[in-house]
Amino acid sequence: MRFTFKKSEHLCRLHEIEQLFSAGSRSATVFPVRIVYRKVKATDGEPPVKVLVSVAKRRLRHAVDRNRAKRQLREAYRLQKATVYNVLPSEQAIHLGLIWMADKPMDSHRIHTAIGTLLERVAENLRRENRAQQP
Repeated sequence: MRFTFKKSEHLCRLHEIEQLFSAGSRSATVFPVRIVYRKVKATDGEPPVKVLVSVAKRRLRHAVDRNRAKRQLREAYRLQKATVYNVLPSEQAIHLGLIWMADKPMDSHRIHTAIGTLLERVAENLRRENRAQQP
């Protein structure tokens, strides 16, 4: 697996974002990050995992702080995305939303640890659901 985060892996379509935050989605929080995820059917030509990165202006007032936080979230996800890719069946895809919850900038190690923990939780939930669906 290549550790890239291409444009095609970004969750950009308004309809998909609205679905991500509607009923049927799950979430988990490890401070300073919250993850929201939703299983969807896989489509040809689309990556199996699409990610939305969000840092609210209400949380971090300065643009440089918001941009750094988004960069940290993207980098932590990019390095650990194999956790989710490895447990995802071929006929299934997942949409993820990474949301910044802290009111101040954090160091990259803390973000990396939080994202790792959250992706492990998502992977464990996917494993559990896949075992339950198998006869």
